[in-house]
Amino acid sequence: MMLAPLVHAKGFAIPAIGLGTFRAEGETCAEAVQWAIDAGYRHIDTAAMYGNEQFVGEGIRASTIKRAELFVTTKVWWTDIADGLLQASAEASLRRLDLDHVDLLLIHWPNENVPQRSSIDALCKVKRAGLAKAIGVSNYNVAMLDEAVSLATEPLSVLQCEYHPMLDQSKLRAAAARHGMVWTSYCPLGKGVGLEQGIIQDLARKYGRSPAQIVLRWQVQQPGTVAIPKSVTPSRIRENLAVFDFSLADDEMQAISRLARPDGRIISPSFAPAWD
Repeated sequence: MMLAPLVHAKGFAIPAIGLGTFRAEGETCAEAVQWAIDAGYRHIDTAAMYGNEQFVGEGIRASTIKRAELFVTTKVWWTDIADGLLQASAEASLRRLDLDHVDLLLIHWPNENVPQRSSIDALCKVKRAGLAKAIGVSNYNVAMLDEAVSLATEPLSVLQCEYHPMLDQSKLRAAAARHGMVWTSYCPLGKGVGLEQGIIQDLARKYGRSPAQIVLRWQVQQPGTVAIPKSVTPSRIRENLAVFDFSLADDEMQAISRLARPDGRIISPSFAPAWD
C-alpha cells in the first residue's frame, strides 16, 4: 500500500495527497472516503458548504484505520466567519463529522463585510479550544494573507487555493512560502482542462502514466505543496495516490508550468476577492 509522504512547515505536517470531496454526496461520498482510506489515503478534505460532513464521518468510521492516523480538514463558509459564528460553525462541523476535533480548520473564503481582526481572532480561539489542531485560510489574496498572518495569535499553517497547470499562482505561492505556510491545491487537475495538452500527453507516454498522474506529480514535486484531487471512483482514487514512485525532470516541470494562461482560473464566485 502506498502512503503519501508528509509535507512539513513550522512543526506542522500534512499528507501530500488528500481526497477532495466537493460535490461528493450521500452514501457515494461515504463509500469514496472508505475506499480512499483503504487504498492508503490518510488525508480527507471536506467543508461545511459541501453538505457531506456526516457522510465523510461515516466513511471514516467504516474504515479500519485509527482516527489518530488520519488527517481531516474542514472549512467554515464565508457567511459564518465572524467571531461567534465561526466557533458555532466549527462545533456544528464536528457534530456532523462525529469527531471531537479536526486536524485542520480553514476559513473557506474571506468576507469583505467581516473585519479580519474578528474572523482571525475567532479562528485562533477554535484552535486554543482544541477543536482544531491547526488552522489556516483559503482563497485569500496576498494582501489578505499578509494581514491575516499579522493578526493571528496562533500559527496559520495552510493556504488552500485553486492551482493547476493552467493557472499561475506564483505570487500567492511565494507569499505562503514567505509565511512558512503549506500550500494546498484544490481543483489540482483543473477539471481536466489542460490534460490534453501536448506536453502532458507526451510525459504520460514517456512515464507510462495517466495525464492526471503527470499533473499530480507536478503538483507534489513543488516545494511545500499538497494536492486534494476529488474522485468517487475506486480506480481513479487509487491512481491519484500512485504518484510517489517517479519524478519529473526540472525542464519537464517548467514546461508544465508554462501552460498557465491569463484566463486559466476556473473558480471565481461573485464574493471572491480581487485576485493577484
